[in-house]
Amino acid sequence: MSKLHLVFGGRVSDPRTLDYTDLKNIDVVGIFPDYESAEKAWRAAAQRTVDDAEMRYVLVHLHRLLEPEIDTTAE
Repeated sequence: MSKLHLVFGGRVSDPRTLDYTDLKNIDVVGIFPDYESAEKAWRAAAQRTVDDAEMRYVLVHLHRLLEPEIDTTAE
């Protein structure tokens, strides 16, 4: 199975949480085939909004959600 990664972000109610305030305006950066390309996309998106404390981007390991029983410690 491919190790898919999702990068998205948006406005949060508190920068310490992942409580997104406007789900209709979530910025989906993309789905990536490996961690390295996903991290590069995440860094670029986060850097664009570095001065806005209420914007938060995350990198999600989709493969861990789809098949949680697979050991991914080798990543």
